[in-house]
Amino acid sequence: MSALSPTPRTYRPRGPLTGRITVPGDKSISHRALMLAALAVGESRITGLLEGEDVLATAAALRAMGAEITREADGTWSVHGVGVGGLLQPDGPLEMGNSGTSTRLLMGLVASHGITASFTGDASLSRRPMGRVISPLEQMGATVHASHDGRLPLIVEGALPAVPISYTLPVASAQVKSAVLLAGLNTPGITSVIEPVPTRDHTERMLAGFGAELTVEDAADGARIISVRGEADLNPQQLDVPGDPSSAAFFAVAALIVPGSDLLIENVGLNPTRAGLFEVLRDMGGSIEQLDRRTVGGEPVADLRVRHSALRGVTVDPARAPSMIDEFPALFVAAACAQGRTATSGLEELRVKESDRLTAMAGGLTAIGATVEEAPDGLIIDGTGGAPLPGGGPIAALLDHRIAMSMAIAGLASRDGVTVDDVAPIATSFPTFDTLLDQTCGVAQ
Repeated sequence: MSALSPTPRTYRPRGPLTGRITVPGDKSISHRALMLAALAVGESRITGLLEGEDVLATAAALRAMGAEITREADGTWSVHGVGVGGLLQPDGPLEMGNSGTSTRLLMGLVASHGITASFTGDASLSRRPMGRVISPLEQMGATVHASHDGRLPLIVEGALPAVPISYTLPVASAQVKSAVLLAGLNTPGITSVIEPVPTRDHTERMLAGFGAELTVEDAADGARIISVRGEADLNPQQLDVPGDPSSAAFFAVAALIVPGSDLLIENVGLNPTRAGLFEVLRDMGGSIEQLDRRTVGGEPVADLRVRHSALRGVTVDPARAPSMIDEFPALFVAAACAQGRTATSGLEELRVKESDRLTAMAGGLTAIGATVEEAPDGLIIDGTGGAPLPGGGPIAALLDHRIAMSMAIAGLASRDGVTVDDVAPIATSFPTFDTLLDQTCGVAQ
């Protein structure tokens, strides 16, 4: 959509961010909640579901494979599942839009069912490699017919029965891990994933909550071994999705870099495998308080009070990358406004997201006056010491929602504003982004 009719917008400084906001539901949890509810027998009810385009693509695909999914007037989602092994042959291609998560996880579901599904996506998603998911699924017996270099459009022919495997992730990836575990649900025996570096664990938490027989072991070398017993029976659940920390990240960074800001972001999910950004921002001197810590749906949650702070540059430990991989674009904006140098490394994964986020953020920040050096696996940024960035644009969002939102918050801390060439992709994950900005500080169109 955005490629055909780009929607440019200029974001200018409009004063401090104040008050309280609630960000949309966690995208990762929303995808998984729909998928596991679709595999349970009976009705699951989900509140707080993110209603962005990515999650709606997942819902549409599951409907096409037999699940009954409806949204009620109060925003609650009802899912009547088909049971593990009960997915039906879809009548047409599964349109994934811009959602890599939908694609990779649904490939895992299809891989162990006796059905064939075609996956298509937009121009951005069609450039993203799927080989890391294809490899273990083919080991389990699925057949995948992909376009050049393992890209969309592709066809997955499921194996029935599939073959259980023990798979070591060559690169830390929660999506690959989840695809294999989801394939394992309808595979006789025990399917295991070994991750050398822990990644986000929403799939494990939710599988246990739905009643799957799951074990998680810590190996002597620091690796984690996650195993699921197949031919599982999943039980329907009542789920409340916490606020997405990846969405909260943009408002947290904006409040830290805009003078006078004092913002409360309510109901933010703080799963330890996802909260790395907030730890790094505190290391930089950011004032981020956790209030009313609690557990919602098995996930740790708190309200975050964020106040303007004098940030200082840091060297980010690459071991933290898996816990904040989607938040680095926002961190780069914070670094551009900090005192001194921020250095990041070990971020090769960012080159195969919705865009090459290292090159995109290096180019965008440089264009608005930041001092940025791009390395093969990270960025080195010399900050302004709190002075406003000059601004400029239009900056190319490259069909990437996180690039668009990162450059938007940079505009709030600029002198002359920042123009983003296309903000339409923001709707994939955060459809209320501009509304909440207007609510907290007002943003020029």
